[in-house]
Order: sequence, then structure tokens, then C-alpha cells
Amino acid sequence: MKGMFEIRWHGRGGQGSKTASILLAKIAAASGNYVQAFPEYGPERMGAPVLAYTRINNHPIHLHCQIEEPDLVVVLDPTLIGAVDVTANLSKGGDLIINSEKEPGQLKDTLGTGDDIKLFTVDANQISEEEIGRVFPNTPMLGAINKVINWLELTRFTELAGEELKRKFSGKAEVVFGNLRAIERAYQEVKGL
Repeated sequence: MKGMFEIRWHGRGGQGSKTASILLAKIAAASGNYVQAFPEYGPERMGAPVLAYTRINNHPIHLHCQIEEPDLVVVLDPTLIGAVDVTANLSKGGDLIINSEKEPGQLKDTLGTGDDIKLFTVDANQISEEEIGRVFPNTPMLGAINKVINWLELTRFTELAGEELKRKFSGKAEVVFGNLRAIERAYQEVKGL
């Protein structure tokens, strides 16, 4: 990854937008990048729309503000489409990844995206339920992100993710391995136009 890469995360309270933004930043830092990851706080409560941000750069980051024009937008909850403008200020040529069982073409008209935005979908809910045992779409979305931006080899990405997950879920090997399987599946199953 060369230069600044900025990601905006849309989700609902309790889905792990903030956690995923931080985990992605930790993976990026472990791979030698400079990072920032932070939520946008408001009246957060379980189920309320939330935002989080991740910045990755191969040079020190001197910005300390919200991300105005993301290169990538990640939507953890498809019910936000229509309720929130998830495509707002998405960079021309930017990527949009939505957690949905639908094909990207089925969402293109609903979103009103032109050809200047690349749209991807992955059923992160199903993947997480099958691999982790609960619906937590945030971790599978990391695999989809890695595939879409063509960042790290999958084995390297899962190795770095595994190190972070082992710290977070110390003594819970089944949780770590379930999350890693979810990342790998989402990497393989993400669909694009």
C-alpha cells in the first residue's frame, strides 16, 4: 500500500465497527505502516448507527481529523442503506463493501452509485454465524477488505490478524480460530461488479 489510504466504517452499536477499525490498524502497523483508528462518538447505544475510521500510510500521519473523502467505505449493516448516505464523499474510483447476501448488482440501483464506485458484497453475517457461532460481521469484513484492496497475501494477513486476536481472546483458541476462518472465507467469498 503506497500513500495514505482512508476507510470509513458504517455499522450499528454492538456490531464491532470500532473494534474492526482498530484491529485493521493493528494489522497494518504490524506490517510496517503508520496508522490511526478512531470512532466518531455521539449518542451511541446498542443498535444505533455508528461511524469509525481507519487511516493507513507508509509515512507518519499528521492529520488529526475525521476522514472526509474515504478511499473505502465498509458497511456492516445493510439496513443502514437508505437511512444513512453510506456513499457520501466516497472518493472517485473508491470501493464500497457491504455486508449483504445480495449480489452487488442488486444493490447498485438502490445505492444510485455510478461506475466511478466499485461495489462489493459479502455475507459476513452468515460467515460469522457459521465460523464463530454468533453474528459478528466485523471480523469477516477484514478478509473482504484485504481482498478488495489487494493489500497483503492472505497467509500474511491471517498471521498478523491471528497475533492480534490471540492477545484479545487470550485462552480462547476456538474464538481465535473461528475468527481466522471467517476472515479467510470472506476473502474467498467477496463478490464484486
